[in-house]
Amino acid sequence: MHSIDAAILLGFAALALASGFRARGQASRSLEEYFLAGRTLKGWQAGASMAATQFAADTPLLVTGLVATAGIFSLWRLWIYALAFLLMGFLLSASWRRAQVLTDAELTEIRYAGRAATTLRVVKALYFGTVFNCVVLAMVLWAAKEIAEPFLLWHAWLPEGLFAVLETAVRAIGVPFARDLAAGSGADLWVRSTDNLISVSALVAVTLGYSASGGLRSVVRTDILQLALMLGGTALYAGFVLAEVGGLSGLREALDDPAVRGAGLTTDQLLAFDPTHARDAGPFLLAAFALQWLVQMNADGTGYLAQRSMACRSDADARTAAVVFTGLQVVLRSLLWLPIALGLLVLYPADPALVGGALAADREVTFVRGMADLLPVGALGLMLTAMLAALASTIDTHLNWGASYWTNDLYARVWCRGVRGREPEPRELVTVARLSTLGILALAMFVMTQLDSIQTAWQTSLLLGAGMGVMLVLRWVWWRVTAWGELSAILVSLILAPTLLLLVPSDREALRLLLMAVGSTSVGIAVSVYGPQEPFATLAAFFERARPPGFWSPVAEARPARLRLTRGLTATVAGAACSFALLAGLGSALVGSPAPAGWPASRGLWIAFLLVVAAALIPVWWRLGLRPRGNRAP
Repeated sequence: MHSIDAAILLGFAALALASGFRARGQASRSLEEYFLAGRTLKGWQAGASMAATQFAADTPLLVTGLVATAGIFSLWRLWIYALAFLLMGFLLSASWRRAQVLTDAELTEIRYAGRAATTLRVVKALYFGTVFNCVVLAMVLWAAKEIAEPFLLWHAWLPEGLFAVLETAVRAIGVPFARDLAAGSGADLWVRSTDNLISVSALVAVTLGYSASGGLRSVVRTDILQLALMLGGTALYAGFVLAEVGGLSGLREALDDPAVRGAGLTTDQLLAFDPTHARDAGPFLLAAFALQWLVQMNADGTGYLAQRSMACRSDADARTAAVVFTGLQVVLRSLLWLPIALGLLVLYPADPALVGGALAADREVTFVRGMADLLPVGALGLMLTAMLAALASTIDTHLNWGASYWTNDLYARVWCRGVRGREPEPRELVTVARLSTLGILALAMFVMTQLDSIQTAWQTSLLLGAGMGVMLVLRWVWWRVTAWGELSAILVSLILAPTLLLLVPSDREALRLLLMAVGSTSVGIAVSVYGPQEPFATLAAFFERARPPGFWSPVAEARPARLRLTRGLTATVAGAACSFALLAGLGSALVGSPAPAGWPASRGLWIAFLLVVAAALIPVWWRLGLRPRGNRAP
């Protein structure tokens, strides 16, 4: 690595650490300061932080592989989440804020009553904050090595004796942290493993330094810097890729060559945004794409998305955060990645002998290979820093978010209040929060060493999420949902997940998700309807506190709640349609995508139609979503 590139990387690390230490004093006052930044975030800050967290460094590699193997249409499995983002902002963010909770697990004891509510709170704290969170962290840490390996060559920089000691320690662990390449194709497996483990450890040390010291306030400040680096570096990378292939016109011309496209895709199948040209766009796939935003564990914002909403200073800021997040995440980020994914397909044609997972893995690696081959000094440092910043922005959020469950739900609620019968001191809780961050990191690092053996566990966690999503949304909009209903849905998910993994082949993932969602949700609703209902006093207190939208007529006046539901849903659909039309219109113009089959006019008129629709929908979601009447917090 050139000294200029190294200076850019070290400069970012120094700024991130300084941000953490600067916020240390404020974060130490209470859990609300540590985990919610004192509820002082502006809308654009919260939205940018959410976008930075989801701008994970492994996602551009995934996008590169998906485009090469299944075409642009396959990215709808990522874009459809705009519905969940906007639903949280326009419909539920105000209720999240009014509930005045620190974690979504804590919400269960406000929404429900009795032992079932406490059990559900503990289950969610353990599953969301520990199992799911540590698996995600392990996957992100594992992805870090793919980014760092070609560039951070510690064996060439460190004293030989010191590196030998570190390599011996890595060999003693017995788990390689690098791919086993063919003989003669690169450095020794254990040398590269040691390089990678040093890189991951350095990244973790910096991330832990600012996230544990400054809490959410420093996480958000650093996220904004990281997002700027990621967007700028990605735009620069896209420019170099397009220059290498002869611009947009040269890109489109090169993609007409079947040898370049590979994977048996026609040009229209590769570039299409719509299902009429997409390959294998069968009913199960389309249904899964359409419902995937709802059948997942963040459907109502549960997790760090709700955390950012609750950290906002007002309801209006929470709604603005969702709009900023969607615009950056779904539209801008995708428009930067599309020319890179297609350009790398031209510059590094696929090996025709590769198929399936091997082809996808080969295409994903071209994203890093292109960085090394195409970017000059300075630009390479900026892009590498951006990629590592993307990893850091995901790690810092999951450390902070996971620690909130351990501290607020397990230590304060279960241990202090439940077992010891005492109220913990604010500074005591902040100390526990910082120690919890260390504990979660240690557990995630252990999981990372077992990563080759947890692929099934990861698939199971996705299926479990599919069994929870609908119930999470229903608990806000329907008074009849009970804690026993949610627990039943979770139990059915635990039973169905291994069964579906065993009986339904991996190439039918869409069918798996749909069966899980239907099965667990049906049981959850049945138990809620026919089982014991929640006490009306608990429901009335929750409604008075959070003022949720939807069907609450036995508990409170029906009309205002239903009006909030109607306005929120309309704003969500209009906002998502606006985002999708803008993305498809600008994306089609950018890469030369075809109009849908049966469109009676030219491709240019199709693009114009999409942009007009996007413009026409702006005042709809703006008025209904960002400026709703009669929705002020009490």
